[in-house]
Amino acid sequence: MNANNVSLKISAVSAEQYPKDNKPEIAFAGRSNVGKSSLINRLVNRKSLARVSSKPGKTSTINFYDIENKIYFVDLPGYGFAKVSKSEKQKWAKMIEEYLNTREQLLQVILLVDSRHSPTEDDIMMLNWIRQFNDNAVVVATKWDKLSSKERQENLEKIKSTLQLTEEDKIIPFSAQSGEGKEGLWEIIDDIIGSDEIGAGDVS
Repeated sequence: MNANNVSLKISAVSAEQYPKDNKPEIAFAGRSNVGKSSLINRLVNRKSLARVSSKPGKTSTINFYDIENKIYFVDLPGYGFAKVSKSEKQKWAKMIEEYLNTREQLLQVILLVDSRHSPTEDDIMMLNWIRQFNDNAVVVATKWDKLSSKERQENLEKIKSTLQLTEEDKIIPFSAQSGEGKEGLWEIIDDIIGSDEIGAGDVS
């Protein structure tokens, strides 16, 4: 069914502020400006549930989005090239590390990479962390609509190779503009949480 009942539950900077209701959580991680907020908005058919900014590094909190009162989508601060101070980057890194290492409700971290570029060292480092806690990786290649047909296959193979993805791992090309990849990503999320009650609905 459509994800009709969605809302921002809380923007947290420490564990004391995380939701206390024990809903399962799916977290989205990636470089600044990789499109995490746009992806979340497209998944739930909203234009502005997750705040989208053209300025990398705008998300400086861990944002918990309540989806149908069944699960939280967790938008983690972006890493990478954000033009912020070193102390601010360290604060964000500590914030992310605390969440990833302590959150028992976390079922899966989905890694977002920009399909137009090769994954960075930061992306590889994040995926290595994910592999410590999840049996299989789930990678979303964002901004898919910006690639030509020729670039799509070449870039997808480059991402798989750089991240050393296995046959058991999943990679989903995704466009927040067109909705391509939305249904496939919802199927993966439903499978992770063991539910067929939340889904993509129409991709429009």
